[in-house]
Amino acid sequence: MRAGGLPDPWSFYWTGILPMDLPESLGLAVTVLKAPLEHADREQGWTDELRREIQEEISVSRSVLRRLGPWAVTLLRPRLDEWMAHERVRPGRLRDVVMEAQTRIVEARDAARRQTAGSPPEAAGPGAGNGGSP
Repeated sequence: MRAGGLPDPWSFYWTGILPMDLPESLGLAVTVLKAPLEHADREQGWTDELRREIQEEISVSRSVLRRLGPWAVTLLRPRLDEWMAHERVRPGRLRDVVMEAQTRIVEARDAARRQTAGSPPEAAGPGAGNGGSP
């Protein structure tokens, strides 16, 4: 706990709430999505634009965690599955990688919310409960 009742932002790592491999999983997804599309990917409904947009979305989530700290996982709301469904992407290697990243974010977010449930709003992370000011 920090001064003022705020939790240490890295405590999610220490308490096992945020999986140590979440940043690595997101990094892997970004790396895979940066590579040019294969013929099979295009047959599954992927376009270069969709690949870049989803890669960017995952990259932003990774940056949020890196810059704000692990507590920020509670702010992430990935909807990549809905996006791919809307674009009619069929199952395949890229969809599997994206869904794995989304699943890890959602699991970490839910675990972090369970840990902070019942805590005062300021315990959710810097700036929470006071209009976003740190």
